[in-house]
Amino acid sequence: MKELLRTTDPTIIAFAQALLQGEGIDCFEMDVNISVLEGSIGILPRRLMVRTDDHARAETILKDNDVDFGITTAFS
Repeated sequence: MKELLRTTDPTIIAFAQALLQGEGIDCFEMDVNISVLEGSIGILPRRLMVRTDDHARAETILKDNDVDFGITTAFS
């Protein structure tokens, strides 16, 4: 698996997952349960992973829909 994006904004993760699933690309959200450790204040990013073979296509889909790939925060 390869990291596709990293963000602290859960809406970006949900949007990206919906786009990818609509195109038949499986994805996996990592670091979801880290919020228990951080106290649910949203400062640690979540990562969206895809299969290495699907990465280039997934990246194109997200770019076409103006999804930011870098670390974004809910505070910016």
